[in-house]
Amino acid sequence: MGALIVLTGPSGVGKGTLLRSLIQRHPELYLSVSVTTRSPRPGEIDGKNYYFVSRSAFERLVANGELLEWAEFAGNFYGTPRYAVEAQIRHGKRVILEIELQGARQIRKNFPDALQIFILPPSLPELEYRIRSRAQDSEAAIARRLQRACAEIEAADEFDIRIVNDDFAKALDHIEETLFATAAR
Repeated sequence: MGALIVLTGPSGVGKGTLLRSLIQRHPELYLSVSVTTRSPRPGEIDGKNYYFVSRSAFERLVANGELLEWAEFAGNFYGTPRYAVEAQIRHGKRVILEIELQGARQIRKNFPDALQIFILPPSLPELEYRIRSRAQDSEAAIARRLQRACAEIEAADEFDIRIVNDDFAKALDHIEETLFATAAR
């Protein structure tokens, strides 16, 4: 039976790394590819990491109801293409969305049965260290990400499951146990 799984947490908490490992272990899971207006980072591939589109193309997707959810984050828009997700669920797949808090709240309204998982950092100093270690953001962008992270962490109790990513292997195991223990949802 198909299902929708939402994975959320602040920028830099390790959602992407956890998901890549989870998908390697369980290729039967379908990871939805988001649409974004941001420029590709080095090594990112259009259609694999994201669908990179112009702002006007993104606005058309919103206007045509082609996104399940969408949000603005760090000056760029991100959204989940509706058709691919709904088709995979109809075909019995478990679909994972890696999205921000605003999008997760939209999904909760439209898909109340979706399993919602929030990934927490071990601490704010550790989260700041992780964001700085990426060496991808200006000081102003880092400050914005950290400020937003504080607000997002306050919303963690809205989620079905909360997992602290203080030990990568344990966090990955916890996600895996959660997904397969709730497969009948």
